[in-house]
Amino acid sequence: MQRKSFGNMQCPIARSLERVGEWWSILILRDCFYGLTRFDEFEKSLGIAPNMLTRRLNGLVEAGLLERRQYNEHPPRFEYVLTIRGRDFQPVLETLLVWGNKHFAPEGPSVVIIDRETGTVADPVLVDRTSGRPLSDPAFCTAPGPAADEAIRLRHARHRGPHAEA
Repeated sequence: MQRKSFGNMQCPIARSLERVGEWWSILILRDCFYGLTRFDEFEKSLGIAPNMLTRRLNGLVEAGLLERRQYNEHPPRFEYVLTIRGRDFQPVLETLLVWGNKHFAPEGPSVVIIDRETGTVADPVLVDRTSGRPLSDPAFCTAPGPAADEAIRLRHARHRGPHAEA
């Protein structure tokens, strides 16, 4: 059975999942943020089969999240470096970290985000850049954007009420 592609759906979440929705891909990106760049480093860190790692790295390169750079000619060896698109994934990883610590770490957090200068543990929240208010505030909701098709507009009208059409 062939997997459905989300790449051409209008939903930005579906399009994002097409690029990073497989757990190995997210863990590879996590390791990139921790400074890993080489195939053998990812393989050791993740305990992933080489053929699966190759597929996931190629997919992340094709999606524009990683850049493949040759660092050795004989034999040819490559490293994988985050692109701007890949670096923009950092807040998603940090949000997953905080959510996982809150809901799935009964023993307590094993990884936290800290202020490098003070060592203070951060308590990150997503905020609206304009108002500074947290996006968890009930005043915020999703709404169809300028490129929304009829299906997206109907979905939002059904689930959000009359104010969804912003």
